[in-house]
Amino acid sequence: MTEVDTASLTREPVTSESAVVVDHLAKRYGELEAVRGVSFEVASGEAFGLLGPNGAGKSTTISMLCTLLRPTGGSARVAGADIVAEKAKVRRRIGLVFQDPTLDDYLTAEENLRFHGELYGVPPAVLGTRIQQVLEMVELWERRDDVVRSFSGGMRRRLEIARGLLHSPRVLFLDEPTVGLDPQTRAHIWSYIENLRRTEHITIFLTTHYMDEAEHCDRIAIIDHGEIVVLDTPETLKELVGRDRIELGVADPTAAIEALRTLFGIVATLVEGAVTFHIQDGEAFIPRLFAESGLTVSWVRIARPTLDDVFMAYTGRTIRDAEASAMDHLRSSHARRMRMGRRG
Repeated sequence: MTEVDTASLTREPVTSESAVVVDHLAKRYGELEAVRGVSFEVASGEAFGLLGPNGAGKSTTISMLCTLLRPTGGSARVAGADIVAEKAKVRRRIGLVFQDPTLDDYLTAEENLRFHGELYGVPPAVLGTRIQQVLEMVELWERRDDVVRSFSGGMRRRLEIARGLLHSPRVLFLDEPTVGLDPQTRAHIWSYIENLRRTEHITIFLTTHYMDEAEHCDRIAIIDHGEIVVLDTPETLKELVGRDRIELGVADPTAAIEALRTLFGIVATLVEGAVTFHIQDGEAFIPRLFAESGLTVSWVRIARPTLDDVFMAYTGRTIRDAEASAMDHLRSSHARRMRMGRRG
């Protein structure tokens, strides 16, 4: 049995000023570089987000930081412990909510938490109190005697967050915490996460591909193809882009894109049926567009920069396009392996 880190239960401060310190961390699978020497720090008490499309290296990074994968290069310290040389210390000092459900459906909510507490060596004298505390935090105390298979997807996610908090970790890792949930449930999950930050004074490290979810973070790092391309606060990143996003509804998108290029030197793309481009002071440009282009425009939308615009500015494509490319790559890789298997 692993003994609980009693220092974390009494909130003894971490010796390092940073809760997570990553130095050129890398992971390679044969010729594939899943993570390419990333470096960053997460301050104690910070909500830090790793934002990127599926296949960008988010889950691989978080798996290394949680000691589930051994890095092939670089180093990292989590809650003051080395992720390779001091794996047991890291595991005692962190909580982890996996992307895929890991609860036992045939146990009650309380039984799931009690089993987790015993594995982590939470003292019996405080275990019952701590179970009630975390279940009340996620508003599941009244359902403590119900079996998990009767819970909705949102309730299961809340229970997993409660389980991750049970042993009072210094850092809580959330791997895609709201994936597969409807928007309303996602909003509720985030209200619980923000509340636990206030009550538990905990560092939160999350991965996500939802732009609105990243807005909850103090800072975000955008990761693409295993590399961190930019890192800062959401507001600062949007200010760096600076330009307004213009979307046009036109009958002939190809002609509109060409007109924007030849008349104004603007590079536009077709995004979800709208001709889209970025420009300083979009409101001032629109009258000029109508006067000089001769385009028939059915509607115009002007918006201040979003994190999706930041992602496009630094990677050259939207996060949806990036995920589609990743899926195409996975399909082609699978087909190639299947052909090689038949030949063998």
